Amino acid sequence: MSDRMTPMPFSQLVQWILEEEKKRGTVFGVHKPYAAKEENNRTIFGRNLETPVGPAAGPHTQLAQNIAASYYAGSRFFELKTVQIIDGEDLPVNKPCILADDECYNCEWSTELYVPQAQAEYIKAWFLLHVMSKEFGLGSADGFQFNMSVGYDLEGIKSPKIDRFIESMKDAKDTEEFRTCKQYLLDHVDSFKHVTAEDIESISSNICNSATLSTLHGCPPQEIERIAVYLITEKGLHTFIKCNPTLLGYEFARKTMDTMGYDYVAFGDFHFLDDLQYEDAVPMLKRLMALAEEKNLEFGVKITNTFPVDVKQQELPSEEMYMSGKSLFPLSISLAAKLSREFDGKLRISYSGGADYFNIKKIVDAGIWPVTVATTLLKPGGYQRLVQLAEQTEQEHAEFKGVDVDKVSRLAEDAVTNEHHVKAVKPLPSRKMKKQVPLTDCFEAPCKEGCPIHQDITAYMQLAGEGRFEEALKVITEKNPLPFITGTICAHNCMSKCTRNFYEEPVHIRDVKLTAAEGGFDALMKTIVKPQVSYDKKAAVIGGGPAGLATAFFLTREGMEVTLFEQKDSLGGVIRHVIPGFRISDEAIARDVELVSAYGMKVQLNTKVTDLDEVKNQGFDYVILATGASKPGVLTLESGETMNALDFLAEFKAKDGAVDVGKNVVVIGGGNTAMDTARAAKRTKGVEHVYLVYRRTKRYMPADEEELVMAVEDGVEFKELLAPKKLENGSLICDVMQLSEMDASGRRGVKATGETVAVPADTVIGAVGEQVPTEFLKANGINVTERGKAMVDQDTLESSRKGVYVVGDGLYGPATVVEGIRDAKKAAEAILAKSVAKDYSENADMDTIYARRGILLEKQDGRVESGRCLTCSSVCENCVEVCPNRANLSITVPGMEKHQIIHVDYMCNECGNCKSFCPYDSAPYLDKFTLFANEADMENSKNQGFTVLDKDAVSCKVRYLGNILTWKAGEASDLPEGLAKIMETVCKDYSYLLG
Repeated sequence: MSDRMTPMPFSQLVQWILEEEKKRGTVFGVHKPYAAKEENNRTIFGRNLETPVGPAAGPHTQLAQNIAASYYAGSRFFELKTVQIIDGEDLPVNKPCILADDECYNCEWSTELYVPQAQAEYIKAWFLLHVMSKEFGLGSADGFQFNMSVGYDLEGIKSPKIDRFIESMKDAKDTEEFRTCKQYLLDHVDSFKHVTAEDIESISSNICNSATLSTLHGCPPQEIERIAVYLITEKGLHTFIKCNPTLLGYEFARKTMDTMGYDYVAFGDFHFLDDLQYEDAVPMLKRLMALAEEKNLEFGVKITNTFPVDVKQQELPSEEMYMSGKSLFPLSISLAAKLSREFDGKLRISYSGGADYFNIKKIVDAGIWPVTVATTLLKPGGYQRLVQLAEQTEQEHAEFKGVDVDKVSRLAEDAVTNEHHVKAVKPLPSRKMKKQVPLTDCFEAPCKEGCPIHQDITAYMQLAGEGRFEEALKVITEKNPLPFITGTICAHNCMSKCTRNFYEEPVHIRDVKLTAAEGGFDALMKTIVKPQVSYDKKAAVIGGGPAGLATAFFLTREGMEVTLFEQKDSLGGVIRHVIPGFRISDEAIARDVELVSAYGMKVQLNTKVTDLDEVKNQGFDYVILATGASKPGVLTLESGETMNALDFLAEFKAKDGAVDVGKNVVVIGGGNTAMDTARAAKRTKGVEHVYLVYRRTKRYMPADEEELVMAVEDGVEFKELLAPKKLENGSLICDVMQLSEMDASGRRGVKATGETVAVPADTVIGAVGEQVPTEFLKANGINVTERGKAMVDQDTLESSRKGVYVVGDGLYGPATVVEGIRDAKKAAEAILAKSVAKDYSENADMDTIYARRGILLEKQDGRVESGRCLTCSSVCENCVEVCPNRANLSITVPGMEKHQIIHVDYMCNECGNCKSFCPYDSAPYLDKFTLFANEADMENSKNQGFTVLDKDAVSCKVRYLGNILTWKAGEASDLPEGLAKIMETVCKDYSYLLG
């Protein structure tokens, strides 16, 4: 496998586009086309422009098919990828070169093709867009513009190679590629329904009349001006100069990044000192504006160029990389605002640098356009995101009248606090499933995989969205007997895996579950019939918390007699007796208890079990310990007493907040319990200040992001980088800590500074984690580990004492409700020797699902929220969408239920972007079944895949499981049937892939 792309012949591109659109209604995988309206046309550089948006000079304008896909989705301004004198194999690019998981980084900067190849790609794309506009009814043949990007110094730009490129882009009529493309179209005009020979003859050879100048960091202002003067006077080009955010100064950039949560992004002041300085830039731009006006040409700046940062966590295989996306936006728009003020709105600005669905309308409305994008197109949805960008910027009879300084200034002010651009308080959890992507049928909902009990989320999301709440709740309760509790306080790991995280925010799965529970509970309860006892053995469940309730539910529903023993006067465990009422109501808990009880469990309240022999002697064959982590955690200080968090929370709930803890409360800890404790303390009578002390920063607290944010919103005062030492005279004395340097994983340790501070404290509450009841386990003959936890069979959760099982918090320590349900299900299935829950799947409508792909939507109410679900169990295709080159393809294979993904080797440059967004712990460009252009390419790769030897005879050379073999359709083979079907389909139905 090579990281060198092989451009496709024009004939193959035309055949591909026409055949794909005819058979599948898509073009290079883009499902929804954008049709421009004449009344929304704009004018720039003396030419027509149907939309002011398009791809930035980068991965999306490197190959002809990239430009064609972008146009189909709504782009009309194409900033072609930068060309320079160093090209092709002489240009070193470390691979992978893109990391776009959240904010984006890259370590490549200009076309990886040879300059003549790049020129040919742009000419091919020029012809493709002309015929696509007419054939598919997308707009006018003169409704789009190509803008060449050149760099990086005057000597290189004047070189014969780059000069030929510039002149050929200005007028391509004498180039071989132009003549070849035109003649091919004329020879195959019968292939089109709406394109005529006259249309083809009328395609202009004047491809570009504008250029964007890109210069390297450190380029002197005199050199920048000389190049711009050359482009304006010698080449007669409308000219933009790329400006770098370093014009803002190091202090501004560092403060902005730190304020927005990007304090981990490392960069020094070198580039700020070495790059073009603001005081040099302003007079230079004024001179160039005057020169361009004299030559009757348009001039402006392109914001932004690149923002270099250091590689600190092995993000990419380079020492330096370039930041873009949501973290670059506040810098880029601040520079736009500063220059707009400086020039009173008269300086034209072409914009890039974090433009996306959330801000593009405001950018354009402020008079800043065209706007080009890259990072947003590198995320799931890919080119399809352009439809919304084009629609948002539609405006009748729009024209450039200058930049609105006030609007841009307000946009810059808002950017620093805007939720779509600030960094999450805590590092993003991994979106990956911990398993390898299969060669076929790789569609799986990561939300379901992320759920400890593998709830059929996409199925109940669909039902709830249709208002069928009873049916949705039936799906939920098949595996989850506590829909109200989990619909309210579940840690919702499913949402952290949701693909929508890469769009705007996850589908609010937990909210939909609660909506379904509230809407379907009464109807579902009427359908429940207490099952007949069908087992001659009985089970005792010790503990009435979530794990105990769930165990009783699964066993009784299957017909086993169960008695649940609870030491308190009501069921619900910690959820009922400790979790504050502002988190979950008693009514919600009671409904779940009612649901579980409906299947016939017996309950003995106010019964504390200390001796399992006594339970066994009552005729119980199985005992399930769901006792919780009942041993209080203890925080010991050098002096002074602390209060246990669970004890405080229990008293707070029992006394409705009337707990005497003084005016100043300090909570020690950084987990979810600490957040609950601090929030409860804020609601405690007489409390004025609640301080949460933690030895590291918020970013490294173990609490869920949601819990932490709610504590901040409630007014909890966070005291970071403090380690508690002693309590004396109404103050908690703490050691001041500082973060150490990042290790390779990005983690930062702490070390003491030698300083101390005092935090006002009438009461100190320790939320340091509860412990399993080791003494109880040992007293009842259950072997424990060195850490005091029960030794159990991991598959069944049966302990060393036969017939005794351990589930929930009492097994491994404090865990989530849904993890307790998982344990309960596992133990119940071991006892019953059968599965206790079945799987449900959604009835997916493919057109509906594809209509959602790439379309960004804000959170909606619970029922409509279902409409944001991307139904990944039926359609994933992240790797297809995020590949700029379209090197990952979704194909329809007869006899296989779902679309299949293949990787096309010759279209890939190993940028690595698909690895970021594949929900599996895999890289599709390495791990999916690969189509090679020829045997030589196949030998140069380790990928499992095939090359077609004879498409008519349907014969292929195949690498599978390390073995090489020849396969022919209809002959016996050891290959999996799915792979054979894929190869046969490629030969018969996707012959345009074969050139």
